[in-house]
Amino acid sequence: MQEFIKINPSDSVAVALKPLSEGSVLDVAGQKVTLLEDVMQGHKFALKDIAENEPVIKYGARIGFAKEAIKEGAWIHTHNVKTALGDVLEYTYQPQLVEEAKTEEAFFEGYRRADGKVGVRNEIWIIPTVGCVNNVATSIEKRAQKLVQGTVEEIVAFPHPYGCSQMGDDQENTRKILADLINHPNAGGVLVLGLGCENSGVDILKEYIGEYDEKRVKFLVSQESEDEIEDSLILIEELASYVSQFKREKISAKELVVGMKCGGSDGLSGITANPTVGAFSDILISKGGTTILTEVPEMFGAETILMNRCANEELFHQTVDLINNFKNYFTSHNQTIYENPSPGNKKGGISTLEDKSLGCTQKSGSALIKGVLEYGETVKEKGLNLLSAPGNDLVAATALGASGAHIVLFTTGRGTPFASPVPTVKISSNSALADKKGNWIDFNAGELIEGKDMSQLSQELFDYVLAVASGKKVRAEEAGFHDMAIFKQGVTL
Repeated sequence: MQEFIKINPSDSVAVALKPLSEGSVLDVAGQKVTLLEDVMQGHKFALKDIAENEPVIKYGARIGFAKEAIKEGAWIHTHNVKTALGDVLEYTYQPQLVEEAKTEEAFFEGYRRADGKVGVRNEIWIIPTVGCVNNVATSIEKRAQKLVQGTVEEIVAFPHPYGCSQMGDDQENTRKILADLINHPNAGGVLVLGLGCENSGVDILKEYIGEYDEKRVKFLVSQESEDEIEDSLILIEELASYVSQFKREKISAKELVVGMKCGGSDGLSGITANPTVGAFSDILISKGGTTILTEVPEMFGAETILMNRCANEELFHQTVDLINNFKNYFTSHNQTIYENPSPGNKKGGISTLEDKSLGCTQKSGSALIKGVLEYGETVKEKGLNLLSAPGNDLVAATALGASGAHIVLFTTGRGTPFASPVPTVKISSNSALADKKGNWIDFNAGELIEGKDMSQLSQELFDYVLAVASGKKVRAEEAGFHDMAIFKQGVTL
């Protein structure tokens, strides 16, 4: 196993791939570096003397400025490096366009819906319009489990605290996300469960849902029912009869949509797991498929890399708006735009938001950006898309599913058990996490620093995703976990 890595030839730091001891003499590309202190796995050490206020370079880009003079061989982290990020910026389009490769078509076993859409699961979803009926929804879910048989794979309720006492864009977000989930093809059937007096009631939601198949989507307003649970169970039985008619069939991977997200990152996330997902993204796109990258605050500091890969100038300007609108969201709430790395991120070796962002954007691979989506907007363009959503794991993963992702790939250096409305694949950045939390982790990208080649590992991930799309359950599904969260932005009345 490698002991350390210098990611880019121009870097002024290297990253420890295992704990390194004070006094160790390391050969870094022919340069002898003596460590002045212990350096933990995932953390950085200086490859040269760095003057106070001099840029600290990692991934070939600036991750911040030195707070003080740093000696060659010193540990570099939050104590001696600070962010270089500021406020809203102006950007210039400097396109770096490459021709995308086309590779042999691949296939998975999925469900073709009556409207032509494709799903990778054949589930019945219970969507409450408002938090007031959450317990009713979960009660229906429990009592309906006897109907999970044949090709009816799951019956799942998605409780949430919203749908009423919201204003403006906040209410709009709720309506869009709920409508997106109702229309999601992973759900063979949907029961929309309303209360009757909420702001985002059944009649309002129908306007957002648009045309729908009455055999696939059923509605119940609790205040209009004598026994809402018993009446709902009758509707669930009708849905189960309809959903059971769908069978898996051979479908091209060009119809697959995969969301990409990271959380609980460590210093290896940008070296192993995120680049592996980026290579996966390139493979899927080469076969005509679609990926979606989100968590806009974790693009700050690396945004120009994405902007210059926009396929045209219109997409560039949309990406500029994506970034600056999120910065304005922070400042409008009197918050700084650069205080993002969590305590866990910092413990794992991530020092600044730029450090995290440059690692985070590795998930985008090398493909051109073909679409930029507002929060709650569904994907339309094949290829790589950017989606407006925050860094919060549950909110962002839900947003990916709502935008049309059949599956979410979630990279992590510290681990998490959470799920989302769609199968959520947990990809560890290090083997220690994969070994310790086998009940959480689905795929180990830590093998990348243990001798496995990137082309082999990314192909293995691609094959694994096709298996998940064909019905293989991820760990969270095996545990029975199904989460959803909506972006809360405004006032609660």
